[in-house]
Amino acid sequence: MPDDRRPRGGAEPARIDVHDGGALRHWARRFDASPAQIRDAVRAVGDRAADVEMHLKGSHSTSNADAEARAERKNGE
Repeated sequence: MPDDRRPRGGAEPARIDVHDGGALRHWARRFDASPAQIRDAVRAVGDRAADVEMHLKGSHSTSNADAEARAERKNGE
């Protein structure tokens, strides 16, 4: 039985089902993360794959300016 739970035709689902072991392993490989990190990210931001990816990358901003401003606040500059 194949481990890849993507629908036929190669389309990737937009949501992550952390209760499906095959899907969890797929997303862990896709995002170069552990299954535990995927579960934690889904708890933090929900099950939308795009949101999980952004969370794992450490960026929730919509622009570089937002990211720079956040970094400046963090560093007290």
